[in-house]
Amino acid sequence: MLDGVSLDQLRTFIAAVDEGSFSAAARKLNRVQSAVSGWVGSLEARIGVVLFDRSGRFPRLTPEGSLLLADARNIVAGVDTLKARAKLMASGLEPELTVVVDVFFPTAVISGAAKAFAVKFPLTPLRIFVEGLGAAYQPVLDGRCSLGILSALPMAFPSLVSERLGTITLVAVAAPGHPLARFGHRIPREELAKAVQLVLTDRSDLLAGRDYGVVSPHTWRLADLSTKHAFLKDGLGWGGMPLHMVEKDIADGTLLVLDVDELPSAGTAFAISACHQASSPPGPAGRWLIDHLKTVAVTAPGQPPTITTSNGPGRA
Repeated sequence: MLDGVSLDQLRTFIAAVDEGSFSAAARKLNRVQSAVSGWVGSLEARIGVVLFDRSGRFPRLTPEGSLLLADARNIVAGVDTLKARAKLMASGLEPELTVVVDVFFPTAVISGAAKAFAVKFPLTPLRIFVEGLGAAYQPVLDGRCSLGILSALPMAFPSLVSERLGTITLVAVAAPGHPLARFGHRIPREELAKAVQLVLTDRSDLLAGRDYGVVSPHTWRLADLSTKHAFLKDGLGWGGMPLHMVEKDIADGTLLVLDVDELPSAGTAFAISACHQASSPPGPAGRWLIDHLKTVAVTAPGQPPTITTSNGPGRA
């Protein structure tokens, strides 16, 4: 019985409620009043429920009609969304944008970009993954993600096209009570090699057998950056962290920047880029996200664009 309910009936029902009368609904819908009354009556007959009490001058919703009104609005809104999304897809807009973001990339930047994206593309779902090292490249390489916001690695990926967004800064840090933090001069690399180095490990096999920025033979391998951060603050070792993640700790004195020989005291910068398969260039939504991230890069006086953050299968 319910299969015969039409969108015209539901739209007329909603218009009669919103306008307060069948005659007002008829004017809004550019129909004669008898047509509106007929549509509402046929809807009531089809669903077997009286929607309006017609005993007064103006029709009033029955309790059953009040309950079904919300369902009618949801159905009509869902169909309108379907039509709008299909129209956008037909114009070339991605039905969904899947992005993998490097764990070193500032969360605040990607969160702000996602907020702006939701305003610009309200009908395009945004799916974001966060990974590090080779595990961040793998979803782009195998097609699970159409776009990657990725940090540079010591190997080439010929199938990918990249656009530089800026740089991330990595600094070597340790807790104030750590032996390395008590050096009164620049720390020789041989001293770093004597202490446990906390290293972010790769959760993929892409960089199997390779280490990036690891100088100590004594390493603890950690799978996520937040655990590494906590271990550093507890004095369990030293290691590199994105500057944006530890700026407050450095200011509070809960972490100290290590002054290491052969490394810039301000930290080591590495590139962060937007990457995609050469055979699958980004659509309008992906293109917008790349361009937006370029605009939010922070530029220091006399320096190239920086996303703010410095030293990185394992990354120091």
